[in-house]
Amino acid sequence: MSVPASPLAVSTIVTALRAAGCVFAEDEAELIVSTAADPASLAAMVERRVAGLPLEHVLGWAEFGGLRIAVDPGVFVPRRRTEFLVRQAAALAGPGAVVVDLCCGSGALGAALAALPGRVELHATDIEPAAVRCARRNIGGAGEVYEGDLFEPLPRSLRGRVEILLANVPYVPTDDVGLLPPEARIHEPRVALDGGPDGLDVLRRVAAEAPRWLAPGGHLLVETSERQAARAEETVARSGLIPRVVGSEELYATVVIATRPGPAALAWSAEMAEA
Repeated sequence: MSVPASPLAVSTIVTALRAAGCVFAEDEAELIVSTAADPASLAAMVERRVAGLPLEHVLGWAEFGGLRIAVDPGVFVPRRRTEFLVRQAAALAGPGAVVVDLCCGSGALGAALAALPGRVELHATDIEPAAVRCARRNIGGAGEVYEGDLFEPLPRSLRGRVEILLANVPYVPTDDVGLLPPEARIHEPRVALDGGPDGLDVLRRVAAEAPRWLAPGGHLLVETSERQAARAEETVARSGLIPRVVGSEELYATVVIATRPGPAALAWSAEMAEA
């Protein structure tokens, strides 16, 4: 139940948020007021937001793919642009598809995909204990969440069976992490942001292992930046996967989709080579 707030109180909150640099102060004030359980929690939430805590950490949730995803302090906040990756995965996932979500964070991607029509077999991993706890709440009985580094904690029985491999890996180059907004660089885990000197270190590790886990014709989907897309495409191609790049101007999103060769994929590759 939200706490009632007078127009004067809401105006005061908006003024405080705007002074703290919140661009969408009115919208944020509305969300905070509607989420707070009582006046004390309302005051505390405003104080935390003014101090620079990400809005999603203040609220305890983020909207993603039409769902309200729980996001605890210290857990990576799912970005709206990543909904584009989920849409691409949904278009490729058949009923009952085996789906693995690496670097799952809050579990937003897996939860959003599992909520779509056509049940999937979902497995998710993350190296951060706080993220794993959060993902288990969000995914619930829709799948299994494991703590560990990339593929390491997954059941070996999944090898060669994965049809959709989501890998929202960190891709910010190390030298650029300091340029991120304070909300990200201070309050989100660095391991979820820092992709190494060129931003592709974790992607290289994922691409190297992916062919062992993907089913023939299975797909690896990775979010990247537009300027990194060509190198990301080359990276997955070196692992024997067939890549293509798709993007959304609306969401400012870029995704590499790489397919493990199977009869259909090989035929498609031959057609592209002849075109």
